[in-house]
Amino acid sequence: MKKILLGLFLLGLTTQVNAQTIELSEVELSVNYKYLNTTESEDAAVPVKKLVDKLLACNEENTDLYVDDNGEYCVSFYIPEGQIVAAFNNEGKILRTFEKYKNIRLPLEVLQNIATNYPNWSITGNTYLVSFHCDKDSVKRLYKIRLQNENKVLNIKTDEKGLFL
Repeated sequence: MKKILLGLFLLGLTTQVNAQTIELSEVELSVNYKYLNTTESEDAAVPVKKLVDKLLACNEENTDLYVDDNGEYCVSFYIPEGQIVAAFNNEGKILRTFEKYKNIRLPLEVLQNIATNYPNWSITGNTYLVSFHCDKDSVKRLYKIRLQNENKVLNIKTDEKGLFL
């Protein structure tokens, strides 16, 4: 019995000796974490993700920009589906943004709410507007949607959850 307990004890010690050490790569903290936290969405449309990636890749050292008296500079990013105008400070922190996208994929909640409240209407176009301000630590999202039913045209506004405004 003593030999069995001694054997189990030694076996337990040997598993600890062979423990694996994993070195993790360095983590780089972004000065734009507020923007990332408030605007990041898994179900965002592809053009939105594309422009946000361009915005986050923008680096003050890589660009020759005009800085005004307040120590701010503005950068605009364009693709055929949309645009972002962003104001940065001297450290490269995003102060505020205005984003506008045309005819992008609408979130499921918005589509379901439109189908429920406007049966027999079809979506003929949409505009997605996003505004961010770092001091308010919030983001405003607005969808302007154009609906058509035969000869009738209706413009509606909704938020990202499908609530009509």
